[in-house]
Amino acid sequence: MVTLTPGDGREAGPGQDEPGPAYRCADIAARDSYGRLLALLAASTSDLTSAQDMLADAFEQALRTWPSQGVPGNPSAWLLAVARNRGRDQWKSARVQRTVPLDAGQDSPAYVEDIDVDAIPDRRLELMLVCAHPAIEPAVRTPLMLNTVLGFTAEQVGRAFSVPPSTMATRLVRAKKRIKAAGIPFRIPDRVDLLARMPSVLEAVYGTYIIDWATGPQARQLPSEALHLAEVLTTLVPDDPEARGLAALIGLSAARAPARVDANGRFVPLAEHDPSLWDRRLISRAHEHLRAAHARGHLGRFQLEAAIQAMHCARGLGGTMDWPALLALHRILHAVEPSLGSSVALAAVTAEIDGPAAGLATLDALLAEAGQHSHRFQPAKATRAHLLDRLGRKEEAVVAYESAISLTHDPAERQYLEHCRDRASRQAQLGSLKDRS
Repeated sequence: MVTLTPGDGREAGPGQDEPGPAYRCADIAARDSYGRLLALLAASTSDLTSAQDMLADAFEQALRTWPSQGVPGNPSAWLLAVARNRGRDQWKSARVQRTVPLDAGQDSPAYVEDIDVDAIPDRRLELMLVCAHPAIEPAVRTPLMLNTVLGFTAEQVGRAFSVPPSTMATRLVRAKKRIKAAGIPFRIPDRVDLLARMPSVLEAVYGTYIIDWATGPQARQLPSEALHLAEVLTTLVPDDPEARGLAALIGLSAARAPARVDANGRFVPLAEHDPSLWDRRLISRAHEHLRAAHARGHLGRFQLEAAIQAMHCARGLGGTMDWPALLALHRILHAVEPSLGSSVALAAVTAEIDGPAAGLATLDALLAEAGQHSHRFQPAKATRAHLLDRLGRKEEAVVAYESAISLTHDPAERQYLEHCRDRASRQAQLGSLKDRS
């Protein structure tokens, strides 16, 4: 797994804190090419762990050499060549693998410019389908795709699934060993097998967008990857209404991304968005997918979520919100695919119709049903804090805001929650002074 930090490959002068162009290019390559390069490296051996090690070594070599030698004209080709060289070392002998460093001269850009990565078929989708193979434990299929194909760390994936990072890391290692031991082939399976594996693939593509968004404002340009994969799936399985629903859902969410932070980087709640910043083209394309999905006459989770997002977009573009219809959609969604996310959303909409007390009662009841992982789910903490705040229970709201802040990784959202907490704290103090007087 490649995890770049701002201190790696930095061309830093005295007092310079910003990463230099070599780091920035490596970071772009990690975001844009990691999964594709990994799929190419792993396809011949089905050994994901070794392929990840090769690619990690290539990125380490890039961060050592690019600052002084310059960034190659084709960074992805350079990384692929260096990773393959590392693989050849591994194949020669374990002693060479342990003791011989990469040869910077042999791996210099002059030797890799002839490699055209764009001419090599993109095998990420095949790797995703490998991760969804029946030999892989169902609960780890989607996390495995997010970790290997899409480059998210075990910590990021564990956070998305409300699972401790160490537990998630253990599951991922076990699954990678299973792929190698079973010799699962890298290929698009026949139609029957393809359809059986598709739910896990759809979930992973959706997870790509969710995790990207949760990483903060610097990731606002990344939904294009999730959009790209979702659109590819609609061409692979054009008759699958859930693939269409997923493409619509991601499109509608990504369309609103420019309005989610203001010019100063502050988080903006959906109700306060400036709709003029929304991407109308993405919204139109999403509606095309929704119409195509509806024509299939088979309802599913992603279609429901997309329909919910479409209602929010319609209100922002001048319409009025049909709250009872929205509540009905959330209830259907929770019945079809109950989750922590659907529980929190259902409670929030209930509060809009029946008041914050009803919303809070709904939230607490649904979270009690959800079990032990609900205490780690940040949206639940934030929603509970807002509902307590609306009810005037300011001291309880402050405690709930603190809990939500402790689980928040997006700097813009954290700043927003801190503002809400501070406001509630001031109001609690004023209320206490009035009571004493």
